[in-house]
Amino acid sequence: QINFVACQLFALLAAFWFRVYLGPSHASSAVRHAFATLFGIYFAVFCFGWYSIHLFVLVMMNYGIMNMASIPNIHRYSFVVAMGYLTLCHISRIYIFHYGILTTDFSGPLMIITQKITTLACQLHDGIGRQAEELTAEQNRLAVKSRPSLLEYLSYLLNFMSIIAGPCSNYKDYIAFIEGRHVHMKLLEVNWKQKGYDRLPDPSPTGAVMYKLCITLVSLILFLTLTKNFPMAYIIDNEFLDKTPFLSRLGYLYVVTQAAKPKYYFAWTLADAVNNAAGYGFSGVDERGTFRWDLLSNLNIWNIETATSFKMYIENWNIQTAAWLKRVCYDRAPWYPTALTFILSALWHGIYPGYYFTFLTGILITLAARAVRNNFRHYFLSSVPLKITYDVVTWVVTQLAVCYTVAPFVMLAVEPTIKFYKSMFFHMHILSILVLLLLPIRPQAHSIRMAQNQAMLNSVKRK
Repeated sequence: QINFVACQLFALLAAFWFRVYLGPSHASSAVRHAFATLFGIYFAVFCFGWYSIHLFVLVMMNYGIMNMASIPNIHRYSFVVAMGYLTLCHISRIYIFHYGILTTDFSGPLMIITQKITTLACQLHDGIGRQAEELTAEQNRLAVKSRPSLLEYLSYLLNFMSIIAGPCSNYKDYIAFIEGRHVHMKLLEVNWKQKGYDRLPDPSPTGAVMYKLCITLVSLILFLTLTKNFPMAYIIDNEFLDKTPFLSRLGYLYVVTQAAKPKYYFAWTLADAVNNAAGYGFSGVDERGTFRWDLLSNLNIWNIETATSFKMYIENWNIQTAAWLKRVCYDRAPWYPTALTFILSALWHGIYPGYYFTFLTGILITLAARAVRNNFRHYFLSSVPLKITYDVVTWVVTQLAVCYTVAPFVMLAVEPTIKFYKSMFFHMHILSILVLLLLPIRPQAHSIRMAQNQAMLNSVKRK
């Protein structure tokens, strides 16, 4: 943890220096790529010692696949090798260290690199191996039209801004950043002459970085004061279970789940600030004319804490991982996209049983929440009081459902998870099953879109 914080703080300073002294106007793309790569490799070796070889082995194996595999299969081979290697590393951790966390836990960077490898492979497959008519608007925008050079590839995967804590970004966005086109492309989406500007503005990330550093500081203070004082393990303590009523246990479950969040808020927001400090992460201008630096943001704290649906919560938590799952799995799955996406998420996180309890429960609750929303929400939109009532009730249910779902993720093992769910009377599982049995299920937009895409593809082939 000390190495992690030290590296990220050093990366923050290096990012400011990189933007000022190695900006696109001061250095060539090759120099920027080389600096970002060498510093990233140094950080990896400093943090993880000889364990960092796993990162480099995976990167080079997939570079070979990317250059030798046929384009129609490049995304499949890359996915199997990257996820397979990551899973083998997860297995070695659980069996060798038995639920322990290595003092040099290299799995985090390996997980980010796996995301980037599979993202690039899918986007390369889209750009070279598929017709534009077969792609969604987003896939068209992100499609990569040529195989990257070794330097570009290494820079994308191992750059110092993201090697320690991510987040995963799209290859085209990263290359545009290195080449100095990143901000310019976003600014061109706005008619600045209508806003009274004679030329394109030059947005600075300094304000966004300072704001995010304040969030990391508050998160660190909360982590040091709350997390250790409200351990998740206490909710299955025998004395606590014997003496505490069910509703009080639900309340305490919410408290301990809240106490577990600050470490994620800290790590993800600091990682976002590092990228912004380097000049990466500009996402455009909002409706009020404010410059936005949230292209790489991994969470929206306000939307998380006020989420009134399971879907809204998931979409604002670990945003870049959710985007990765959507791009490599959900949008490409021929059937059961929700279930396959949750299973991939569990496999990506590791092989601790608690992860699978969490994500399998998540499938059930997601489907049930969707059914309730589709069948009842429109009845509560006719007046403001009804809408407020609906929002309050769904907020409470969503927050408790999330707490119920993620508890095994923290507990990891089977025994405490089963004990926890027994103490909760499996109430969310039972309610979700009843909802799915009793309420009509409407067809998903994904299934309709897949059918439309297939029909369009068939039409193109006939022509």
